Amino acid sequence: MSTIFFSLLLTFLSCVQSQIILTQKVAETGRPGGTLTLTCKTSGFNLGNDWMQWIRQVPGQGLEWLLEYKSSSSNNYAPGVKARFTASKDTSNNIFALEMKNLKIEDTAIYYCAKLGSWWVRAENRPLIFGAGTKLTVEPRQKSIVKPKLSAFYPPKSSSKDAVQAAVCLASDFFPKDISLQLAFGDKPKANVTRPSVLKPDE
Repeated sequence: MSTIFFSLLLTFLSCVQSQIILTQKVAETGRPGGTLTLTCKTSGFNLGNDWMQWIRQVPGQGLEWLLEYKSSSSNNYAPGVKARFTASKDTSNNIFALEMKNLKIEDTAIYYCAKLGSWWVRAENRPLIFGAGTKLTVEPRQKSIVKPKLSAFYPPKSSSKDAVQAAVCLASDFFPKDISLQLAFGDKPKANVTRPSVLKPDE
């Protein structure tokens, strides 16, 4: 009888373990110096009673532990992020969050929320259960493409056949700053002109 009971207990515990779900957004984008909050929707356990963790993996590197959090008075942070990262729980909506301030390019990584599983096992031997991870990309804001304003200046007509004449085409207020112009004079072949180096970067 005791063997059957033990078997049923293991089955029950296995079911409890399998019901734990940590749901994260697939991807987020942040800007240097900005603020962003990552969220982890939880189910299958009492969020308010459990220790939770945030862990990240920078491209090409191993896992980096960031923090563990149970409440505002019970938590531990890695020294490198303590001044900028803040964890919190919204127990009414079962959300574990990570607020990141003063974002840096090097914060680009996959961020995992995690919790200790197998509550019937000693804490030091309990495996971590991970969410699928949120890929955070921190990159500068890109300006929209702006078409150049073109102004043409033609030389006055000259009666001399040997006179050197030049037409000027001015391009301004455009982005990106790399530009190629194609000039055509009557029936003469078109000429490709790359943005002259004498123009200032903000022109």
